[in-house]
Amino acid sequence: MIDSTRAYAKLVAAFDQHDWPRVQQRAAQLLSAAPDDARVHFMAGVACMEARQVQRMPKALEHLLKATHLEPRRADYVAQYARALALTRRFREARLVADRAMTLSPDDAQVLDTLGMVYRQANALMQSANAFRRAVALAPGHAIAHLNLAYSLNALGDAEGAEHELEACIRIEPRHWYAHLLLAQLQRQTGEHNHIARMRELLQAHGEDPGAQLLLNIALGKECDDLADYPAAFGHYTRGNAAGRRMRPYASARDEAMFDALIRAFPAVDTEAPAGDPTHEPIFVIGMPRTGTTLLDRILSSHPDVRSAGELQNFPAQMQRASGCATALLGEADLAARTRHIDWQQLGAAYLASTRPVSGGTPRFIDKMPHNFLYAGFIARALPNAKIVCLRRDPLDTCVGNFRHLFENESGFYDYSFNLDDIGRYYLQFDRLMAHWRKVLPGRILELPYESLVENTEAAARDVLAFCELPWDDACLRSETNTAPVNTPNAWQVRTPIYQRAIGHWRHYEPQLRDLRWLLASAGVGVGVGTTA
Repeated sequence: MIDSTRAYAKLVAAFDQHDWPRVQQRAAQLLSAAPDDARVHFMAGVACMEARQVQRMPKALEHLLKATHLEPRRADYVAQYARALALTRRFREARLVADRAMTLSPDDAQVLDTLGMVYRQANALMQSANAFRRAVALAPGHAIAHLNLAYSLNALGDAEGAEHELEACIRIEPRHWYAHLLLAQLQRQTGEHNHIARMRELLQAHGEDPGAQLLLNIALGKECDDLADYPAAFGHYTRGNAAGRRMRPYASARDEAMFDALIRAFPAVDTEAPAGDPTHEPIFVIGMPRTGTTLLDRILSSHPDVRSAGELQNFPAQMQRASGCATALLGEADLAARTRHIDWQQLGAAYLASTRPVSGGTPRFIDKMPHNFLYAGFIARALPNAKIVCLRRDPLDTCVGNFRHLFENESGFYDYSFNLDDIGRYYLQFDRLMAHWRKVLPGRILELPYESLVENTEAAARDVLAFCELPWDDACLRSETNTAPVNTPNAWQVRTPIYQRAIGHWRHYEPQLRDLRWLLASAGVGVGVGTTA
């Protein structure tokens, strides 16, 4: 016989201590006697979600859905259910559930912060900013609320508002290291307006903090680069990335095996009739990060018939679900066997449905997830009429651009980016895969040099629009006036007229790139071209 009062008290204590295994154990005991206790389902769901184990997420969703059914007016229950949906990449459903939570008028800053993050992941940036704005109003002394609002304001084009919120965050808690990085990225720094002295002082005081080593050094690298102090910038980038590498170890052999598996999965041109969804809506913009994918997205989405849906994780998520693979699909050695049973028409339709509502409202939409270059073969099968455009950039500019940028920690796509040699090896694998797609997907991918996009924008834009079977529109030459949100810390760059100064930026670091240049040259990759083809 369970003493329910005592057992519940122990459950709450374990929940408050974030002892998630014990929460799951005690919740299971209580639910055996009281299967309709919403509070217990809520705590069990959160515990399963916080375990961050793929096999526990179905139980997390089950418990949290049950809690919302039993207590439909609890905004905190609905918010955590939305968060669980977002963690499983069911972004369309997550957004709809978040909308329901907002109608309950939540008055708790933590709940609003959760909803803001769900909206951000679902690429609903206006709704994200509104949630964070309400969180700041309720908890003006919470540094993280200001930081999250700043990120959303920057994405919406309000750099001044973002700067105000970041400075508020830093005043409250100077050790919110990411706030310093985002502040550095908000705009091009000048000799009169920069944060170098403050960051160096903080780094000296907190040099043993891994987060400070990573984030402050990358921020300092960016600001020194803006001020043309390139030796200092490279030193900061190197020290910051070394700290990141210690936090996220990387083995290039793992990624090499992934590229090998992808190439084996598509040994030849598909000769069978296309079996995927016949929609013409999606335009996939792919390529190595930092190669101009956002610029192309802005140019294309300036067209009245095209909408930017942002960097969607939807296709990889739907692909994972369709494969039924419990572990990461691209980690499988035999991808052909793992994907042989997939209904490609069903996968294409599921992908399209999952993009609503962010993709609706125009005849065409852009999915600008750069690493979809890994999925190009599967996209071609599931969406035979989708257009795929790959940005190519000078190899050294590409590699240095990746080294200078700190990518999101939650994605394993970017673990190569903390070391120049690793970046070089990854670039070679990317180049090899693109050559393979060129062979087995003839005519399906337009490879566009970044340099031509900025040096002769109209000609390049006309080529892309013709490939996408879209009529010319002069608005594509005014991408800096595009008011759509940009979900990137460097949003200011795409809101300025197109410039050419980023071409050949690697030359500022030429003395430090000898080994990288040798690595690329030994594989037949030269400087000044975007592809070895």
